[in-house]
Amino acid sequence: MSDIKNRSAYHDYFIEDKYDAGMVLVGTEVKSIREGKVSFVDSFCVFHKGELWVKNMHIAEYRFGTTNNHIAVHDRKLLLTKNELRKLENKMKEKGYTIVPLRIFFNDSGYAKMEIGLGKGKKMYDKRESIKNRDAEREMKRHLK
Repeated sequence: MSDIKNRSAYHDYFIEDKYDAGMVLVGTEVKSIREGKVSFVDSFCVFHKGELWVKNMHIAEYRFGTTNNHIAVHDRKLLLTKNELRKLENKMKEKGYTIVPLRIFFNDSGYAKMEIGLGKGKKMYDKRESIKNRDAEREMKRHLK
């Protein structure tokens, strides 16, 4: 199973810093993540009482789950060190910064991790510039082959 990426994050934000965070999950959520049944649409991270939470992330119910299946959309706690949390919380107090989920992956030990990024929102003209640069790179690669 490869990474599950939030493709729209790089389109909508300038990502300045990246952090790998552990996630507090229940049993069937891990199985659904292994199947790739995750949607990042409208998901974001917030601080609540000094803890970092990801909101609105949809992890589909496990298809072989019984009555013990998990709820698809609920708040999930992210695990970071105190220094990382403090650094992120101070940056969030500045205007325009947000914490965006970038991807979910499994580390070497088999734990599900989430890569989060500290980003600043792009304006419409920034998005058009990104699209133009991406198209130019694609053209160059096509001509070099």
